[in-house]
Amino acid sequence: MSALAVPRHPVPEGVTAADAARAVADGLADLAPIGLAELDRRAALQTRVDRKYVLTPAEVASLLAALDPAGRVLEIDGRRTFTYASTYLDTPDLLTFHQAARRRRRRFKVRTRTYVDTGGTFLEVKTRAARGVTVKERRPAHPATVALCDDDAEFVDDRLAAARLTAAPASSDLVPVLSSHYRRTTLLLPDARVTLDTALTWRPAPGHDGGTHPTADVGDLVVVETKAGTTPSSADRLLWRSGHRPDRISKYATGLAVLRPDLPDHPWRRLRRERLTARPEGL
Repeated sequence: MSALAVPRHPVPEGVTAADAARAVADGLADLAPIGLAELDRRAALQTRVDRKYVLTPAEVASLLAALDPAGRVLEIDGRRTFTYASTYLDTPDLLTFHQAARRRRRRFKVRTRTYVDTGGTFLEVKTRAARGVTVKERRPAHPATVALCDDDAEFVDDRLAAARLTAAPASSDLVPVLSSHYRRTTLLLPDARVTLDTALTWRPAPGHDGGTHPTADVGDLVVVETKAGTTPSSADRLLWRSGHRPDRISKYATGLAVLRPDLPDHPWRRLRRERLTARPEGL
């Protein structure tokens, strides 16, 4: 496979999330595994530059075929794909969302993340620092966390204060707004950590659905995220050479914009209108 062969493909019809998952599994089948402890030791990357791409299964297959064969895939107890569940907290007037919609350089995100298959829930605070660098800090949390306990609230307040954010809210103002579920496969390259997410689904947190219980999803598409230093990774360069550029997608803000047509969606409008769907639950 040529290093330039990551061709662009139109969004296919009749292709499902299962096809996307199969493209990821098949593309990584020949790569050696890596355990979680070694992955974290070599590339924890809590401070990094994130670049995201929304790709079709065919585009993902081409990308994986062109990557460095020295890459390794996270494997735990024989599994290479894991279910993640996240709940995003925001203020009643959606300060976090509006910061993302307006592309504020200094912004933040607060969420809980549960590793459904392997166990463990963490409260995470992500802030955007200079030059687009993302800083993620976290602490263990209870899976049923809805309101922040005193220790969690202190952690959030401390991290937001340390980031020197303008008009950062108090943790007491944060409430659950949106939940997401997806299946993730993690790849370690010599110069980056890459995640591939399939079956991404969003739904409002209880009390934020207006009684309609809508859901939204990315269908057969794969959200590929490269996590590296300020220098673009080999995966980024492969994609760029074929005309792919990072997509503006946020697992919180984009999902909320799809579910809430009354909200501004400028950064994600093309992606939302061309590729993402929302519908009542059960359809």
